Amino acid sequence: MYLRTTKVKRANGRVDEYIRLVESYWNQGSPRHRIICNLGRKDLLEPHADALLRLLKGEEAEDRVQAEAVGAWDWGPFLVARHLWRELGLQAILDGIAPGGQLSDRALALVANRLTEPTSEHGLARWLETDFVCDRSGQRWLPEWREDQERLASSRPRVRVKDRQLKQWYRTLDKLIDAKAQVEKQLFLHLRDLFHLQVDLVFYDLTSTYFEGRGAPLAAHGHSRDGKPRNRQVLVGLVMVEGWPIAHHVFRGNWRDASTVPSVLEDLQQRFGLARLIFVGDRGMMTSPNLEQLREKDQGYVVGLNRRRRRDVLGYIERARGPWLECPAGVTAREKSGSPGTRVQEVEADEEGIRVFVVESDERLSYERSQREKAMSRVEQQLEALRQRVAQGRIKAPEKIGAAAQRVLARYHGYRYWDWRLKEGQFEYFEHPVNLAREKALEGKYLIQVEGCDLSALEAVQVYKELSEVERAFRQLKDVIEMRPIYHQTDRRLRAHLFVAALAFLLDRALEKKLKAAGMDLSSREAWQVLRTVRVVEIDVGQPEPQRSVTRGSGRAARILKALEIGNLNPNPEKKVAAETA
Repeated sequence: MYLRTTKVKRANGRVDEYIRLVESYWNQGSPRHRIICNLGRKDLLEPHADALLRLLKGEEAEDRVQAEAVGAWDWGPFLVARHLWRELGLQAILDGIAPGGQLSDRALALVANRLTEPTSEHGLARWLETDFVCDRSGQRWLPEWREDQERLASSRPRVRVKDRQLKQWYRTLDKLIDAKAQVEKQLFLHLRDLFHLQVDLVFYDLTSTYFEGRGAPLAAHGHSRDGKPRNRQVLVGLVMVEGWPIAHHVFRGNWRDASTVPSVLEDLQQRFGLARLIFVGDRGMMTSPNLEQLREKDQGYVVGLNRRRRRDVLGYIERARGPWLECPAGVTAREKSGSPGTRVQEVEADEEGIRVFVVESDERLSYERSQREKAMSRVEQQLEALRQRVAQGRIKAPEKIGAAAQRVLARYHGYRYWDWRLKEGQFEYFEHPVNLAREKALEGKYLIQVEGCDLSALEAVQVYKELSEVERAFRQLKDVIEMRPIYHQTDRRLRAHLFVAALAFLLDRALEKKLKAAGMDLSSREAWQVLRTVRVVEIDVGQPEPQRSVTRGSGRAARILKALEIGNLNPNPEKKVAAETA
């Protein structure tokens, strides 16, 4: 016999190791193996290795008290989620809306599940088996499963969770979406006062999330940012102030990005009382009609100019001949180099009241030049192959040669760099005299347009960089929180699902900001995983009720808890923890 370690990868990426006792035997002249017993998870067995060894040797245990582990569950992620939930004021807000605490506690469970192990409300029961999830008094929620006989006799034999448990989570979703407007408003006021937010600078960005199946009535085919053009989708607009999400909006999936701006602007003014603001948005949303509307309402804006679609961009770049100001940081979140690698200057604008800033980044220049050279090389190889085919007489018809050339130039944006012609029946290609010069002039350059706000050149760059942070935040919303794909079939449940995802994102941002403030080089995704080493363990010591203890987890988990100023690890914060193990 021997011990075998088996690794099991969970849906959230976590890998658990299990120890099994395996026996070798012969069957018809060939060696075989069979599992005698499963001993359990390796991390749970390690603290008891010495006691197990004495037991196997037949030695008497040092501790005569017979103790048996009843169970162990991951506790750190929910502990931290609960702490942030209270700190951000969400518990108090929901308790004010629905006294008694039931709505807040159950909403927290849904949000924590989306943070740590995103799944459906049906799959949430499996999460309740592995994680210690409780109400504010420390009372754990347990999954309720149908018996096989009950399940097979029902009209939904695939559903293994008892209906009464599913209904309680669906009722929570319904109550939560009913309170959305009120929650967002009170949350905004709380965050504004807690973090002294500069509320006149509002960031807005838009993304899409797709459905499996037909989806809710809001779902429609539109421009998919997920690479799922065959799936119906909805648009989700997120409003952020100084990196904090304060509200989100859900739009039909076939809406144009720009068409969402007026309703968002109106909501900010009416619901949040933001009479005068600076609207910071993506270049795709800041269309001429939207900019005109902002002017009419005496609102300011900051927007990046599209380098290739605006005819006046090259003119602005040519005007950038004056002194450059060195920026203390990169232009985007991906750019790490600072001064002197990034520079900015204001140039004369073509319209009165508009200010334009030209920014150049050495890091971006190096990257875009490298990408251009790679693309040019790839297209050149294909153009040369086409030239040889024509020279060999394999393609003769001019229209076929032209079609083949257009196909080549469509790859890797080849039309930006190369041009071609037929001369005496021979195919020739050469560097595009206009387009290539334009591409080289644009490399490493950003253009920022500002109106209705008094920003310095350096401030304009900082605001533009914060917009890239918002875009990064959207990737977190979709990748970390995993709000996609969606299976809900009604608009109401769909909106509730997205509201839960938005609240989970809020908690994730709060954790990220606290880790950064504490100087910890750890992403929020890594932190949630590390926190799983903090566990609740129940041990039967022969008393009427099992003894509950909490493990402090790994060294990194301890540093996270210290950064968050979490000292009491007990699920019931009103009581001291029975025992804590290192």
